[in-house]
Amino acid sequence: MSLGVVVATLASQGQAFTHVVMQGETLAGIAERYYGRIHYERILVHANALDACGGVPVVAGMRLEIPAVSHHRVEAGESWQTLARDRLGDARRGEVLAKANGAKSWVPPAEGADIIIPYNLRFVVQQRETAPSIAKRFFSDQESAWMMDRYNGIDGKALQRGDVVLVPLTDLPLTEEGKRAAKASEAVVRSEGGGAAREAQRVVTAELPQLLAELRGGHYLAASVRANRLLALGELTIPQLADIHRVLTEAYVALDAVGLAAASCQKWRAADPSVTLDEVSMSPKIIAACSKTD
Repeated sequence: MSLGVVVATLASQGQAFTHVVMQGETLAGIAERYYGRIHYERILVHANALDACGGVPVVAGMRLEIPAVSHHRVEAGESWQTLARDRLGDARRGEVLAKANGAKSWVPPAEGADIIIPYNLRFVVQQRETAPSIAKRFFSDQESAWMMDRYNGIDGKALQRGDVVLVPLTDLPLTEEGKRAAKASEAVVRSEGGGAAREAQRVVTAELPQLLAELRGGHYLAASVRANRLLALGELTIPQLADIHRVLTEAYVALDAVGLAAASCQKWRAADPSVTLDEVSMSPKIIAACSKTD
């Protein structure tokens, strides 16, 4: 099992919206703001690959993905298997999708029923981790290890460091402020593209956590390759463009590609005019590269 396989088989997932970190904010505070639960900080950590390379600090201006479930109204002829194929990337996940909605996978959902679509949290496996140990991080019921195995097609095989598994989260209750932020984010996405553009935006949302993990883990060439591939997908949202060009700026600086870094920084700042060349949160090399465009 590899990241490529996981991402390629993921058609869509629960919703997520973006939060731009303000000065003085903490992950715990953001979790309490949107979920009403401080301990959901751990979900934000994994959703944004902040645990990579020993931990990534949260700084002002950073964009965080805030996970949330989505809903679907069942149409005639749909089954748990077809819904899992279309919404979660694999028909075999229908069993878990049905269970998440308090149903049996062999009994089709009623037409018109409103069902929950889990948020697929991407979890990068570390040394000596297993499906049961990962499941224990996010679930309390005894069947969670079985569910993780089935959902990811692990079939009891040992996990290797660097593997990516999907954790289907459904217990993501939003506060009223969280609901408003999610609705606002959905409106922005609708206004910025549909069809092929919407699909491109979904792919970017799916891959951004791994892109950040590559950058924070020092895999600068891999990060630059992935970032450029994502840019080539088509019409992305303005926040997505800002995130990708920020990664490219940092990666190119690390690779001593000053000209490319300067060009990427210019595009980053065009997409996000609030960016400031802050000596506290930015390295001198990044500031120097960005200053070439002033």
